[in-house]
Amino acid sequence: MRKKEEKFVVTFYTTTDAMGMEKYCKQENVPGRLIPVPKSISAGCGLAWCADVNQESEILAALAKAGIEAQEVQHCLV
Repeated sequence: MRKKEEKFVVTFYTTTDAMGMEKYCKQENVPGRLIPVPKSISAGCGLAWCADVNQESEILAALAKAGIEAQEVQHCLV
């Protein structure tokens, strides 16, 4: 079993927002990836963007530039 690490996780209201985040981040080389929402979080669409905790400001800036509204942003074990 893989050891869990603390990550910065962004959840979304809709799958469209999650997919939009993925597309934007790939185009702009923003770190992270889409994951299923961790069990410790309850969120709308079931998808979340996950990145290292030290990349939090970069991810928040990407959300703003892409015009995507996050449902929740938090640190959690993934």
